[in-house]
Amino acid sequence: MQASTHLIKGNLEVKISKRRDLPCFREFKERKSTLTRNLCIRRGSICSGLTSGAVSMGAELARARDNVETVARSLIKFRSVKAQASGGDVEDLAPINPHETSTGTVLPFVGVACLGAILFGYHLGVVNGALDYLSKDLGIAQNAVMQGWVVSTLLAAAAVGSFTGGALADKFGRTRTFQLDAIPLIIGAVLTAIAQNVQTMIIGRLLAGIGIGITSAIVPLYISEISPTDIRGALGSVNQLFICIGILAALVAGLPLSRSPVWWRGMFGLAVIPSILLALGMTYSPESPRWLFQQGKISEAEKSIGTLYGKERVPEVMYELRTAGQGSTEPEAGWIDLFSKRYWKVVSVGAALFFFQQFAGINAVVYYSTAVFRGAGIASDVAASALVGASNVFGTVIASSLMDRQGRKSLLITSFSGMGASMLLLSLSFTWKVLAPYSGILAVVGTVLYVLSFSLGAGPVPALLLPEIFASRIRAKAVALSLCMHWISNFVIGLYFLSVVDKN
Repeated sequence: MQASTHLIKGNLEVKISKRRDLPCFREFKERKSTLTRNLCIRRGSICSGLTSGAVSMGAELARARDNVETVARSLIKFRSVKAQASGGDVEDLAPINPHETSTGTVLPFVGVACLGAILFGYHLGVVNGALDYLSKDLGIAQNAVMQGWVVSTLLAAAAVGSFTGGALADKFGRTRTFQLDAIPLIIGAVLTAIAQNVQTMIIGRLLAGIGIGITSAIVPLYISEISPTDIRGALGSVNQLFICIGILAALVAGLPLSRSPVWWRGMFGLAVIPSILLALGMTYSPESPRWLFQQGKISEAEKSIGTLYGKERVPEVMYELRTAGQGSTEPEAGWIDLFSKRYWKVVSVGAALFFFQQFAGINAVVYYSTAVFRGAGIASDVAASALVGASNVFGTVIASSLMDRQGRKSLLITSFSGMGASMLLLSLSFTWKVLAPYSGILAVVGTVLYVLSFSLGAGPVPALLLPEIFASRIRAKAVALSLCMHWISNFVIGLYFLSVVDKN
């Protein structure tokens, strides 16, 4: 069957089971033989890559180099970490699928990177409970516009940080960029904690915003590049989970405010601790093997692979990296290329995901839920906001377990549908007179359900999906553009929401 042999090239792991009734299998003393396979069918601009699966195939390999003359009814399992990306490019999304025993080695480094995600969430949520108290101390209690600037300055700076994060990570490496990022995060936290006027507060928020903008770009990038293939979806959701934990930590940190109004300074100052831990942790974390390989630092890449997956995996992972490097010979795309006929559709999808994520209103809840609950007559407004934050964490944990089983699309549909229904309940609680006696309780229930729905899909899916749909030559710039849409939308909501509420 010569036609069959022409199909077998590239990356294919063949597991040949021993069968008593087939004498040819007795010749196999090893349990695995590695063959290569790369089936790539191109017509026009379409290139289809192989994905993981299990196939039963009958094949006869005549005069094969390994002295096997006949192989009948063999069980073939192949794993390719290639996925079809935009514009007809076939990409390797991860270097290798290491043995299950290596996962425990990877997790501590994922945890260190997630300190950046915690800081992301903490800086977003810290103004929720503190805004009224800091406004009184800084003399802007009656100025809703200036309060909006205190909130949204962080977001405008984060848009700048998200653009620069990818470039810094490509130039200096992932771990060094984390360490550099700790500088604005620490200084920003200190300035906001000691601010005696609104100008110092805004400068501190600007610096912190640049810091979290950079982390928004490099945390998922680093996690994706060091994660085993079979759990990349779950670990990608861990990034969103720790953002939610950061938000929850900020809301819980606000609980003492009712007894100590000046505690808002301590709330901002607490962000210094994870910033320092992030810088120190990255000193001992391995650099991304993919980045080291791309820089030609082969020995360092092998050392990093050994730390992450074990020394026995080094040859296999290096082979995969070399194969991945041969997947596309095109140069890196420029900004104009993102809007070319070849790429504009997939780039638009990435930007639209974050646009709808933000304008669905999630960060209005993150920034102002305490004020909304107070207006609805909830006595324990900060505690109610903490409950909302807890529901966000709970939903994200569920999403982590569903991500690789249910698929991204189904989770997005379920998530946005649930958010719409929850917002309908919330609006009815404020507009229907018959529900007026229960408006406070319904406001909390509607908000909790809304945040829970968000955390099931609209929250974690977009950031996880972007590296999977963008080809490598546009990935860095396309992710940066999508994140910029995220931060611009976030900025508009943070700036104008409170003013709109006060006018109604």
